[in-house]
Amino acid sequence: MKNFGLIGFPLSHSFSPAYFENKFKRENINANYKAYPIDDINRYCELIENVTFSGLNVTIPYKEKILPFLDEIDEVAKKIGAVNTIKFNKGRSKGYNTDVFGFEVSLLKLIGYPEIIKGALVLGSGGASHAVCFILEKLNIPHQIVSRNDTRYLGYDDITEKICSDINLIINTTPLGMSPNEDKRPELPYHWLNENYFLYDLIYNPEKTIFLTEGLKRGCKIKNGHDMLILQADKSWEIWNQPEM
Repeated sequence: MKNFGLIGFPLSHSFSPAYFENKFKRENINANYKAYPIDDINRYCELIENVTFSGLNVTIPYKEKILPFLDEIDEVAKKIGAVNTIKFNKGRSKGYNTDVFGFEVSLLKLIGYPEIIKGALVLGSGGASHAVCFILEKLNIPHQIVSRNDTRYLGYDDITEKICSDINLIINTTPLGMSPNEDKRPELPYHWLNENYFLYDLIYNPEKTIFLTEGLKRGCKIKNGHDMLILQADKSWEIWNQPEM
């Protein structure tokens, strides 16, 4: 039986274990997929010594911290500086980023064509944010990162009416609003939004965060992270089953 899993912390509301276990039952695949909530990235070494994995997914807060532990990193993941998928083969590990695939396909479902986007704000500066920015660059969409803590980027208090008028896409890559903290939201000037804006939240639980609800009230087109999650999970499965490393 092949072993797969998810590392991160906390993992109480994670999508991947149930998704893959259902897939394995449905397709009669002899494998298991478990959540491994490790509270320190250094426990990764202990984990892979005790369990022989074929593949792992990586989530918050380890998408960047996992890099030094890997034998090899795919070129796209290297450019982004974040890994969410690890493939094990012949005692070696290789990191990939399937968030980019999931985000690009699901974003285009929301906006239709990249040419209609004047500019974007990306909320958050973590590993998921880097994957989002990679795709925005690929699609030639001008963008700025907004961060509460990182002074290299725009702060929430720096968002002016002029900045809002120069963009029509806002992407939330932060955990603000994620279950069980559903009462949280990014502190944006929502009153400047209207029906010309697109709001994308990488969060999938709840289905509509306060961030998305605030946009919906003002006529914005919205999308949550559910499609992205399925797309990136299926891409991970494809990578794990490729014959070569």
